[in-house]
Amino acid sequence: MPRSIEEINWKIEKGKAVVFTAEEMSKFVEENGVKEAYKKVDVVTTGTFGAMCSSGVFLNFGHADPPIKMTRVWLNGVEAFTGLAAVDAYLGAAQISKEYGIRYGGAHVIEDLVRRKPVVLKATAYGTDCYPRKRIKTVITIDDINQAVMCNPRNSYQKYEAATNSSSRVIYTYMGKLLPRYGNVTYSGSGELNPLINDPEYRTIGIGTRIFLAGAVGYIAWNGTQHNPKDKMGTLMVVGNLKEMDPRFLRAASVPGYGSTLYLGIGITIPILDEDLARSTAITDSEIEIDLYDYGIPRRDRPVIKKVTYAELKSGQVEINGRKIRAASLSSFHMARLVARALKDWIEQGRFKLTLPVENLSTTTPYSVMRQVSPSQIKETVLVEDDPQDEYLVWHEDGCIECGLCTSVCPKGVFTLSEESRLVVKKDRCIECGLCGDLCPVGAITLKT
Repeated sequence: MPRSIEEINWKIEKGKAVVFTAEEMSKFVEENGVKEAYKKVDVVTTGTFGAMCSSGVFLNFGHADPPIKMTRVWLNGVEAFTGLAAVDAYLGAAQISKEYGIRYGGAHVIEDLVRRKPVVLKATAYGTDCYPRKRIKTVITIDDINQAVMCNPRNSYQKYEAATNSSSRVIYTYMGKLLPRYGNVTYSGSGELNPLINDPEYRTIGIGTRIFLAGAVGYIAWNGTQHNPKDKMGTLMVVGNLKEMDPRFLRAASVPGYGSTLYLGIGITIPILDEDLARSTAITDSEIEIDLYDYGIPRRDRPVIKKVTYAELKSGQVEINGRKIRAASLSSFHMARLVARALKDWIEQGRFKLTLPVENLSTTTPYSVMRQVSPSQIKETVLVEDDPQDEYLVWHEDGCIECGLCTSVCPKGVFTLSEESRLVVKKDRCIECGLCGDLCPVGAITLKT
């Protein structure tokens, strides 16, 4: 007979609930079977701790005297979005500092706030009768802020790809530093501990689900952006009170050649309502397959080299073309375990009760890539004509040696070589991707920013 959330919560209240982490559940089912697991276990806890760039916080600073309607605001030199109300702003984790570049960004400000460190607030405004002030500079801490609400548009991927590099040069990506000629493999996610892996049909994880978010109680607010249920690539939009978060489970990072990101600990409970959920929470690393992509090819349709399992990846080696290639994780399995165990402790102490979603995550949301059109199509659409002086791609024909290096990177054939080895340039095909910008050895191609 199926269990109910009410029954499980009653057991939690009485201290009688049996709670396993996802790793413990996998081992128990292997030794005792699904039926025994369903009889014994009430709740399975999951955890992940990885770089979640699509994160940020809504902040309300309170009114200044005289009042100001902030049009631009910086926190420790990192700009936040102010197109909200007078003293509200949204600080994105991936926003970088104008002064320090990718070494310090929104994620670092967020961690500084959680650690109760002082932060310099600077804002400018155009001034109005009710908001006459035009500038302010002060120092704040998180305790001086009225509200600090973490609201992350996309966290906790159901599955995430692995990466390698077939090219002849080192490349720097959001998957870390990739060595040439398949020199290494990097990957992300926590495998069998990963929340959405343990409930792949989103039966118990959805809008309104209470979660562990960086050491505080949080909630799932919606499907995450880029939610792609068709390919089992679900994502979550999550919210929580930044003021209650624990810096152990929230760490700023700077990925070389990429930028600022925020490592977050997210844990989600799976109530074992029936044998199907007991079975899905017993998934092992050897059963979870992900795609290994070649990031040496700078296109959105870069090829999949092969399928790999988390068991292979966690072994530290992946075979490519008969060679054993070193593999390493960008996520922390150690921290993911701490998240799952902390959530288990909360439940066993009666501090955390379960919720079923008020609405399930979408299983039909369409997923598509960005539409890109030619400059001529843009001109037919926009109301304001572009200034011809603002031409993006400039080819300095007189300085060009027509080596053809640019033809190797352009995804749309802007640059081609004729049968006579002369360079042919078709600017109307340019989609302004910028891949050719730093490639020309004689500076015959320049891009205007």
